[in-house]
Amino acid sequence: MTPLLQVKNIRKFYGARIGCKDVTFDLYPGEVMGIVGESGSGKSTLLNSLAGHLAPDCGEVIFDTRADGPVDTVTMSEPERRMLSRTDWAFVHQHARDGLRMSVSAGGNIGERLMAVGGRHYGSIRERAADWLARVEISENRIDDRPSAFSGGMQQRLQIARNLVTGPRLVFMDEPTGGLDVSVQARLLDLLRGLVREMGLSAIIVTHDLAVVRLLADRLMVMKDGCVLETGLTDQVLDDPQHGYTQLLVSSVLHV
Repeated sequence: MTPLLQVKNIRKFYGARIGCKDVTFDLYPGEVMGIVGESGSGKSTLLNSLAGHLAPDCGEVIFDTRADGPVDTVTMSEPERRMLSRTDWAFVHQHARDGLRMSVSAGGNIGERLMAVGGRHYGSIRERAADWLARVEISENRIDDRPSAFSGGMQQRLQIARNLVTGPRLVFMDEPTGGLDVSVQARLLDLLRGLVREMGLSAIIVTHDLAVVRLLADRLMVMKDGCVLETGLTDQVLDDPQHGYTQLLVSSVLHV
């Protein structure tokens, strides 16, 4: 099977400080990769470098596009990368406000992404927006409400609907449950797990929460100081960590 994403020797420095260093891995269709580590470990730098939000200092991010096969997205033109981010890619921010247009209605937020890929029929766009609101457990009668009228959990679910409506194949998630109450987190995780499986999505999830990766990720990558220390099947890494740092991470959770 051809990898959907091939990451080769991605490196990003901020002056003398390491953001991430020589990260290499493959991601296959329908696979979810979790990236964990403490604050400052480099996981968000890596995610943003992969998603095109940061330009890496060196390395390749090769994505298996529908039209042209494997293409290095690092060397893509900005218009090409923008189109990719509207179609085959999606990015779920930790803070939903960063991924939503707060001055536009809930339906409009979802509809905007459809229009960005050529949707023009108002009735059809509104119908699909209503369908996606229902799929993320938001009442369809809230379609004309602005996101500012929603709770934090509802805003995050709306951001997910906005991202998934165009049927992307790869979703980047940056602490998708961060800042939410525990009960809201559980509901959101159940929703995400269902959508990932139902749509056959590939995903890369950055989090400091091991419970999130335990539930969502097939494979796990542990980072510290910009470097990957350990990688493997999620349950294997969490149940039998090999690296001392991973052992500390797991034991700190167990003893909270």
